[in-house]
Amino acid sequence: MPRTTDLDLDLEERRRLLDDWLEKRRQIAVLEAEAYGLLVERIALHDADVSDSPHHRDSIYRSMIAEYSAAGHLTTGSVEYGFTDARTLHRTMPNVRAAFEAGAITARHVREIVRAGEIVDDAVRAGRVEPDTMTLYETAALVIAEQDTVARTGIRARKAAAALVGLTVVEKQRKATDERSVTVRSVEDGLAVLTAILPEWVAVAIHDRLTRMARQVARTRDEREPVLEPTDAPEGSRHLDDFSPEDPRYDAYFDGGIIVGEDGTFTTDPFTTPVDPMTDPTSPDIEHLAGDQRTFDQIRADLLSDLLLAADPSAVNGSGLEHVSARIQVTVAASTLIGADDRPAELDGHGPLDPEVARRLAGCNGGWTRLFLTPTGLVRETDSYTPSESMRRYLRARDQHCRFPGCRMPVHRCEIDHNHDHARGGRTHVDNLSHFCRTHHSLKHPDIDDRHRWSARQLPDGTVTWTSPLGRSYADRPQRRVMFV
Repeated sequence: MPRTTDLDLDLEERRRLLDDWLEKRRQIAVLEAEAYGLLVERIALHDADVSDSPHHRDSIYRSMIAEYSAAGHLTTGSVEYGFTDARTLHRTMPNVRAAFEAGAITARHVREIVRAGEIVDDAVRAGRVEPDTMTLYETAALVIAEQDTVARTGIRARKAAAALVGLTVVEKQRKATDERSVTVRSVEDGLAVLTAILPEWVAVAIHDRLTRMARQVARTRDEREPVLEPTDAPEGSRHLDDFSPEDPRYDAYFDGGIIVGEDGTFTTDPFTTPVDPMTDPTSPDIEHLAGDQRTFDQIRADLLSDLLLAADPSAVNGSGLEHVSARIQVTVAASTLIGADDRPAELDGHGPLDPEVARRLAGCNGGWTRLFLTPTGLVRETDSYTPSESMRRYLRARDQHCRFPGCRMPVHRCEIDHNHDHARGGRTHVDNLSHFCRTHHSLKHPDIDDRHRWSARQLPDGTVTWTSPLGRSYADRPQRRVMFV
């Protein structure tokens, strides 16, 4: 019999680890399929509630989504997608569901198949194709998903769906145009990814214009001279009147090259041969300024920022847009603002901000408010003279975004709510006020049926505790103002 070597044992261990990993992933897919099944059961209860109270359809749906979002620490969008995918999977795709329950495909594959199959489902419902077209689509999509990555599955599934329903390229692009959007996602070190989903021709045109503008900037940057701040003439500087024509240094300076000012003062050209140690280019008295050292990508990014933040919008977008400006909220210590230290400022709702950027923002903006903090870093009051505006400023600084757990809707798109209803004796006081977006504000509206209505209560430390129709409590704590030392 052949002898087993250490290499054979090593290979066997590697195969075992791979097989165990694949089996765990299959088990995860099975559990996710079971989780989808639970969502379907919850949808059945939702539909029954809607049948009993059809006029409260929206509030019933929002309450259900909010419950699962808060309990699962997930965004509202993720929960909505989960419910939609689960419903579609169990209603129209039994073959995909069976493969999912067996662990043959992952939840991400399912999401791509379900979304790509929406046009097939729409065509079947509209009677434009036969009902068995969905079965053909499922078969094609499963062959792809069981052999390929999620990204490739999405692309090929969309092509298969379009071919089965006879959707042309033009029709697909017109339909896709409805999906245009702009999103922002924070990354490390004070940077963020701004993503714009646009019609392809628009995106290409934007990139082309930025590229041509950046090329022009790069081509001409050597022609631009540094702009220097005016300074008083330093001690020992020279004037033409200091030399007589008989002085041998007079001609020497002209021969060596000089730069003459309007008032008769002059200096030697540092790029010519010096005739005096005082004018030696290697002298520490001469400051050499670097030119534009930005990369091409950096120039293009700077141009994009300038055009979006400073340029007037085109007339086709309507009137009044020229008065709309970008809006951010920054917190910075007074000692940092005056340059006594370089502790990071804070871009509210996102993270640390370069103190130099905060100083530049402060220099060109008059909307700054002084805040008083507790030893634990909580904002308690402002120094505004108008009580109502003071309270609003305080709440904006404290909340930064909607106070429903996990919601990131910024305060300028939220409403200030009496946590304990004003009509029922709630005080108009900062300890009873907080920002809620419209979606979550409506969850506690008094005309919603008790079976679906939420309540919110604020604790002394600013924590807002939401109680769901199931009696579960979810807390949203106020942001701390952290000082980085």
